[in-house]
Amino acid sequence: MAAGLIGWDVGGAHVKAARLEGGRLTRVIQLPCTLWLGVEHLDRALDEALGRMGAADAHAVTMTGELVDLFPHRAEGVRRLTDLLARRLGSLRIWAGVMGFLPPERARNEPRAVASANWLASIAWAARRVPEGLFADMGSTTTDLVPFARGESRHRGVTDAERLAESELVYTGAVRTPLMAVAQSVPFRGRPQAVMAEYFATIADAHRVRGALPEGLDLHETADRRGKSMDESAARLARMVGCDLGDASAAEWRLLADAFARRQLEQLVQAAQRVLSHADVSAAAPLIGAGAGRFLLRDLAAALGRPYRDFAELIEGPADAREAAAISAPAAAVALLAASSA
Repeated sequence: MAAGLIGWDVGGAHVKAARLEGGRLTRVIQLPCTLWLGVEHLDRALDEALGRMGAADAHAVTMTGELVDLFPHRAEGVRRLTDLLARRLGSLRIWAGVMGFLPPERARNEPRAVASANWLASIAWAARRVPEGLFADMGSTTTDLVPFARGESRHRGVTDAERLAESELVYTGAVRTPLMAVAQSVPFRGRPQAVMAEYFATIADAHRVRGALPEGLDLHETADRRGKSMDESAARLARMVGCDLGDASAAEWRLLADAFARRQLEQLVQAAQRVLSHADVSAAAPLIGAGAGRFLLRDLAAALGRPYRDFAELIEGPADAREAAAISAPAAAVALLAASSA
């Protein structure tokens, strides 16, 4: 007999699911999903997720997958995803940010509220558990930077366009970001080195060469469709500066990887400083870190002079589920919020 509730975060590159039973998270998973290639890829990801998570009495969904260029515009993406999810999941509520949870038949007609509102679920949960802080969720592709105080988000932007303009949404992630989007020049062998504007490598390659990227977080093909060993990752880095793997030592490739990581951290520091400059958040308030890039968010907290707290600390459940929830914060958050509003 089915029991429990599953929260879903349906993105353009991943599907994340969090199972809640008795108020505690029991399992959280993340699966690759190349939604931009067709909705059948989402169907397959749902098949696998439901097979691993089991049946549930209820489901709660947040989405960002409407953004993929499979759909002519986001409103169409919201409608098609809502219809597909309602067909596949049955008893379902859709997260619509400040509007709360909506039934599918209403959600499909509220695309502006539903689209890319997953960060509002995460911040809503964090603000219940911590008095004030800067919530930072660094996923595979983007980073959310949202201040909160006295139980409420202090964001300025709501839509993707507004959030980009306010530096509350930063298009840099821990895995999928092309290196050409991280830096146009990096120090290499004692001098500035121009970076090729080619999709030869991603930030995952740099973090892997540094030894910083945890296993199991890079779920997609590499830029050259080769493997993810240290040498294969370093070879992709080498191409970005016009070299081959044998043109430098392993230590030199590590230094190059460190240079790209510093550039990425600098982007985040600048964005966070801008966000905090207008937020009513005390200097001692922590940075709450979530997502695949928590290893870099710890560095961000240190650069900002703030204590770091992990999103896993805000969740009840076994250690492995809390750790997975910290990587997939919106899925966990919509499950917890849906359960508390039922």
